[in-house]
Amino acid sequence: MSGRLIVFEGVEGAGKSTQLERLALRLGRHGRMVRRLREPGGTAVGDEIRALLLRPGALIPPRTEALLFMASRAALVGEHVRPALARDEVVLLDRFFLSTYAYQVGGRGLPEHEVREANTFATGGLVPDITVLLTLPVDVGLQRAAQRGFADRMEQAERGFHERVEAAFASFAEPAWQRAHPECGRIVLVEAQGTADAVEARVWQVVAAACPEVHG
Repeated sequence: MSGRLIVFEGVEGAGKSTQLERLALRLGRHGRMVRRLREPGGTAVGDEIRALLLRPGALIPPRTEALLFMASRAALVGEHVRPALARDEVVLLDRFFLSTYAYQVGGRGLPEHEVREANTFATGGLVPDITVLLTLPVDVGLQRAAQRGFADRMEQAERGFHERVEAAFASFAEPAWQRAHPECGRIVLVEAQGTADAVEARVWQVVAAACPEVHG
C-alpha cells in the first residue's frame, strides 16, 4: 500500500471532526486524493453498530461494547481503508483503535492484552502513519460537546469515566508507552485550545513533518 493513514484522536469535544475536515480541504488544495472516514460507522454494518453504541440509555456491557467497536472497525478497514490506501489516497480517520485503548481499557477497565489481540484481528495489523492526538481538558471538551445540543451514550457517561479516558490519552504521549505499543504507530500531541485556525496550523505542521509526501 502506498497511501497514508492519518488518524485523529482525543476526548469528547476536542475538535477532531472539524480539524479532519480542514486538513482534507488543505490536502485537496495540494492535489491529494483524500478519503474521510469515521469510527464507528462508514459501512452498512458499521452504521448500524454506531446507532446502537451511541444510543442514549442503551445498556451495553463493556466487553460487548468493545467487540461492537471492533466489528465496525473490521468492516471499515476491509471495505474502505485498505482499498483507499492501495489507490494511493490519504485516509483521514476520525478515531481508530487508540480510542479503544482509552475508552474500553482506560475508561471501562478491560484487560489491555485481550483488547490488543482483538484489535490486531480486526485490523489485520494495519498501523497508522501518524495519529494526531488533540489535547483538551475534559471539562472544556464536555462543555463543547454539550453545546452541540445532543449528548450521545458515550458523552452521557459519568464524570469519572471521562476523567479516566483523559488520563489514558495523556499516557499515550509518553515515549515508553509508544515503544511498548508499536501497533499504534507514531502519536503526536496537538494543543486543541484556541481558534480553529490556530489548531489547524498546528495540525498541518505536524502532518507535513511526519508525511512530507502529502504535499503532492
